[in-house]
Amino acid sequence: MEWSEELGMPPREKLLELGPRALSDVELLAIFLRTGKPGVHVLVFAHQLIRHFGSLRQLLSASLDDFREVGGIGLAKYAQLCAIAELARRYFSCQIAEEKTLLSPEMTRDFLFSQLADEEREVFMVIFLDNQNRVISHSRMFSGTLAHVEVHPREIVREAMKRNAAAVILAHNHPSGKAEPSRADRAITDRIMRSCQFMDIRVLDHLVIGHGESVSFAERGWI
Repeated sequence: MEWSEELGMPPREKLLELGPRALSDVELLAIFLRTGKPGVHVLVFAHQLIRHFGSLRQLLSASLDDFREVGGIGLAKYAQLCAIAELARRYFSCQIAEEKTLLSPEMTRDFLFSQLADEEREVFMVIFLDNQNRVISHSRMFSGTLAHVEVHPREIVREAMKRNAAAVILAHNHPSGKAEPSRADRAITDRIMRSCQFMDIRVLDHLVIGHGESVSFAERGWI
C-alpha cells in the first residue's frame, strides 16, 4: 500500500523533524518493520502486532512460536527484534555504569525495568552505592520461582562490605505483572534494613517491578 495523507506524517520524517520521543509505539515499530504484509500498510501492521501481544514490551519478549501464530515476521526480523530488546537492556546497564550517579528516580526505574520486567521468575537485584550515591555495581543476587525468591540479608551485607558500599537500593520483579508488594516483601525488607543498619549501610529504597508499573517503598514511606 502507498502512503496517503490520511496516515499523517511518515514516521521516519516525523522522527527526523520532531525527535524520537514524539513518535508512538506503533510509529517506532513501523520504522523498524519498514514494510507491512501484502495488502496491509506498515502502520496498520505495527498496530495489529502491538494489539495482538498487548504491549510493545510483550511484543519484544515474545517467542518465535508466538510470532508464527501472527505471521508477517520471518526469522530475520525476529532476530532483529531480539537484538533490539537486548540492546535496550545493555544501554541502561552502560548508562548506570558510565554516569555512575543515579540522577533521578526515573533513571533508576528505567534501568530496573530494562533488567527485570521481562523475567519469567522472581529475581532479587541489589544496586551498591558509595557515600555520594554513585553506583559501584549492581548484582542479581537471588533467583527464585514464579511467585517466590529466597533472600538472605547476610549475603547482601557481605557483598556491600566487600564492595565498600555505603548504601544499597533493593529491587525485585513480580512475574505476574502486578507490582503491589506482598506482606513477605515488606517483611524481608525490614530484615534487610535491620541487618544493614548494624553495619551502617543505608537502604535507600526497595522497588518492586511489574509489567509497566512499579512500587517504591521509599515513596510509600516504608523506608
